[in-house]
Amino acid sequence: MKGVNLVFQVFLLLVILVFLIYFLTGYDSAFEADQNCHSYLSSYDNISGNYDCDHDTETHQWILYESNDKKEPARIIKKFRYKFL
Repeated sequence: MKGVNLVFQVFLLLVILVFLIYFLTGYDSAFEADQNCHSYLSSYDNISGNYDCDHDTETHQWILYESNDKKEPARIIKKFRYKFL
């Protein structure tokens, strides 16, 4: 019985730790993430227009990326995750 209790306590501790990491990191709203993405974007020399921010609704984050003229995937520079709940 002590083994089951220990496993339950470790599991509960891991769940609490994941929730704390989620709620203490990330932006409070999509608006804040958007503003920070565009603020970070303004620090890049964007004469060619290759840098941009895009909203990913599935993962709840704004993504700063660099595209190119070739048919290669865009390079992700930074992600700005916001809290969904």
